[in-house]
Amino acid sequence: MVARAPSARERSAARTPGKRHHGGMVGTRYEFTAELWRWQARTAAWVFLALPQDVSDEIAELPLPPAGFGSVKVEVTLGSSRWTTSVFPDAGRKTYVLPVKASVRRTEGVEVGDVVRVGVETIG
Repeated sequence: MVARAPSARERSAARTPGKRHHGGMVGTRYEFTAELWRWQARTAAWVFLALPQDVSDEIAELPLPPAGFGSVKVEVTLGSSRWTTSVFPDAGRKTYVLPVKASVRRTEGVEVGDVVRVGVETIG
């Protein structure tokens, strides 16, 4: 058997396991890079990033309490900014998406189109 090199997606997402809850892991932290993009469905200034598919798949399998719109509560770190929000399933992208507040973008000096390194930790 020949070992294969990890893909770019595998190299970009790191996972730190959390505590066990009802047989699964919650409080798991994921770190990855993603591009900031503007939600085109409205004229409002909503800016998101998409979680990598493997991270979204893992989060979807966690035994977390139900939340509105299929969302999952998370704590996010981007640069020196840290906040609590939710990630939301996006049927078109088939992944979870994370809203990034204007105040965070200003503080961190990032804008739509920038690729950022972000940490996301599930909250049980």
